[in-house]
Amino acid sequence: MKGFIAICLCAALLTGCAEKDAFEELADGPCTGAQVELIDQHISAQIDAIAEREWKLAYSFASEDFQVRVGVDQFIKIIESQYAVLLNNQGYQFNQCTIAGGMIVQEVGVRSAEEVSNLTYRLSVNGSTLGVEAAVINEVAVQLSA
Repeated sequence: MKGFIAICLCAALLTGCAEKDAFEELADGPCTGAQVELIDQHISAQIDAIAEREWKLAYSFASEDFQVRVGVDQFIKIIESQYAVLLNNQGYQFNQCTIAGGMIVQEVGVRSAEEVSNLTYRLSVNGSTLGVEAAVINEVAVQLSA
């Protein structure tokens, strides 16, 4: 049991170091491989929590600034009224990731039964912590036939 705890602790420490190193310098341009991996994990965890209606968990992936402006109850109403594609998603794919002006922009294609929607996620980094600032549905890319 002590060995398992030690392994978990080491993994957590290494993950923290990797995240800090990956976001230490946010240079404008394409995201690095290490950044892409962490960004994809962060957004995936939020999308999965939304699909499972794990509201507090999904909300925890939002940035501190977002959480100051929007409470969890309002977050739920926003998702339910404007982001049905995330609630009913049947998979998603990460596309282009760029950094501009200290903000991360990640394009995500989200598939539902009827369509594929393109979303643009905007994330910030506070210290070494990622946070979702916003997600915008840009367009329905493909209407899937029944």
